[in-house]
Amino acid sequence: MSLTFAAGVAEAGEKIKVKDITGREVEVSVPVERVILGEGRQIYFTGAMDTDAPFKRIVGWRDDFQKADLDGYNIYLKKFPEMAKIPTFGGMKDGTFDIEQAVTLKPDVIIMNIDAKSATEESGYIEKLSKVGIPLVYVDFREKSLENTDPSMRLIGTLFGKEQKADEFIRFHDAQIARVTDVIAKAKDLKKPVVFMERAGGYSDDCCMSFGPENFGKMVEMAGGINLATGIIPGTFGTVNPEQIIASNPDQVIVTGANWELYVPGGAWVGVGPGADKALAKKKLSALMARPAFTDIKAVKEGNVHAVWHQFYNNPYQFVAIQQIAKWLHPDLFADLDPEATFQELHTRFLPVDYHTGYFVSLNDKN
Repeated sequence: MSLTFAAGVAEAGEKIKVKDITGREVEVSVPVERVILGEGRQIYFTGAMDTDAPFKRIVGWRDDFQKADLDGYNIYLKKFPEMAKIPTFGGMKDGTFDIEQAVTLKPDVIIMNIDAKSATEESGYIEKLSKVGIPLVYVDFREKSLENTDPSMRLIGTLFGKEQKADEFIRFHDAQIARVTDVIAKAKDLKKPVVFMERAGGYSDDCCMSFGPENFGKMVEMAGGINLATGIIPGTFGTVNPEQIIASNPDQVIVTGANWELYVPGGAWVGVGPGADKALAKKKLSALMARPAFTDIKAVKEGNVHAVWHQFYNNPYQFVAIQQIAKWLHPDLFADLDPEATFQELHTRFLPVDYHTGYFVSLNDKN
């Protein structure tokens, strides 16, 4: 089987060696025509390369897209109903990935997120896939998202034969971040507010998940804020106890949320995202601030409480979140910056679906 499969792939394109985000050298026939996505939400970046037909290469994917981003999933499904027929996989991390199923789909490559690396290696998946001629590459938009987005997009561009489009995306991505960081760098006597980023507030009864110096924590720093949890959480993700929040008395609170009805039906999570009901999101955001960790802090008393789409933590659109956070933290400095217009432009230029507002809400919004 492996010889036939390898020969078939070799005829399909040119064999080259690529380096994935971990530095592994992997031999792949490009452009790839059959791809398995280690996460369904990887369509956020593969779709930016295959704008007109985002599912034409996808022969299998993990089933997380619908559960983690129901509103976004439904928008894609309405325009591309064929995606409902794509075979779904279990995850590498939970040991439910089916290699035999993968072999039958004859992928040219499997794209995995870096957070699955340890589990993938411990279970011997790399060696097992290699024996049947299936290369696996790692990308990262999550662990060190700001550092690894550009090289990850470059890798996808190489695999898909869309190098020029990947370069265009990267230029746009970097220029939009610079619209914030350049202003912050030049600002004199800038007072940086202390920001508490609550990860998936209301998803469970626990308080309070957050971000260390990476991911949304890094976005806060780039936007001219001080991430409360940077000195508390050593890695990308972790927990801050309520007493620490009260003692730190943050100037701003930003909660990440999405439509998680399939994960936690009727939960207290804040359902921001494409086409979200902003009034309901604000109501749920306000309710979260009644928890003991938040009632008496400065951010709540002054109405500087916001919610942002959780999925910015795991895709190459982080520059939109950085712009919005900057606007929340320094409204006078960024009065002319319009993150909604930026996201609209991204959709128009690169993405397969139309833009829908609803990714951000604030308790101090007038509408």
